[in-house]
Formats: sequence, C-alpha cells, structure tokens
Amino acid sequence: MNWILLIIAGLFEVAFAACLGKAKETTGIETTYWYIGFIVCLAVSMLLLVKATQELPIGTAYAVWTGIGAIGTVLVGIFIFKEPATFWRLFFISTLIISIVGLKVASH
Repeated sequence: MNWILLIIAGLFEVAFAACLGKAKETTGIETTYWYIGFIVCLAVSMLLLVKATQELPIGTAYAVWTGIGAIGTVLVGIFIFKEPATFWRLFFISTLIISIVGLKVASH
C-alpha cells in the first residue's frame, strides 16, 4: 500500500510542476487558479510522501518520489508544453526509469 501512496505522491509532484508551467502561460484570475492548483497538489504530494516514508526507507522513498516527478515532468514538458524530445533527453529519462525499478526491487 505504501508503494501505491508513493506513486500517487509522485504523480501529484508532476501535477504541481505542470500547474507552475500553466501559471506561467496565463494571466489574471486564471494564473491564480493555477497557483492554487500548485499549492493543493504540493500539499497532497507532501502528505502522501510523509505517509509512505513511515514504512518505506526514506532514501528509497525520496529517490522514487523525485524520480517519478522528474520523469513525469519531462513527459509533461514534451507532450503539453512542446519541449524538445531529443535522443539524449529520452535516453536519460530511460535510465531514471530503470533506476526507480531497481530501487523498488532492491528494497524488498
């Protein structure tokens, strides 16, 4: 169950980064809504991370959480914000995915 909470926390990390990106692209009240979304997603992400670390090793949990956030944020950047999908970006994202899987396997 804690691994599921950790994955959800990582997805909320992606969401708060995406909210920052959208806030940068908007003006007026819409920007305020994106910043509110950022704060809500940040709070949910942190609370779930705290809950997951009550049972999982902190080093593993934090690395997986940041890895999910990094991978997800790069993918949001590519698909939503039209950032470049170069070979090297995709290569290093792949190595992050392999590392996250390895940490999970090694944590048993």
